[in-house]
Amino acid sequence: MNKIKITSGDITAFAELNDSPTAQAIWDALPIQAQANTWGDEIYFAIPVKRGQEKDAREVVQMGELGYWTPGHAFCIFFGRTPASRGDEIRAASAVNIIGKVEGDARVFKKVKDGAEIALSKANAPEFYSGANEMETR
Repeated sequence: MNKIKITSGDITAFAELNDSPTAQAIWDALPIQAQANTWGDEIYFAIPVKRGQEKDAREVVQMGELGYWTPGHAFCIFFGRTPASRGDEIRAASAVNIIGKVEGDARVFKKVKDGAEIALSKANAPEFYSGANEMETR
């Protein structure tokens, strides 16, 4: 699975993309810069990836999941209820392709304002495997 970095202002989070065709297409398109749109506790923004809806696309998502919304060709970050939510569920506007999940607490994205710059990039392996490839010193 591929690791990405999501940055907006002083907020940086890491996420892992799954092995779906949509996630791979997004990985291949990185880096991406856009302006964030907010919809309740969801951030979404158009990206230069055009994919169809996958057979396992769904409307109800989990905290921290990343989705691709096909009607708007948009990358979505879910971190709480949206205007479409019923009860405590987290619901997208319509079915999204699940493409990954934020590592750690996704509620950090509550600080991102509508219209803020947001960037997606490939995360560097050393950030995740620090020490794994270091040579032993004597």
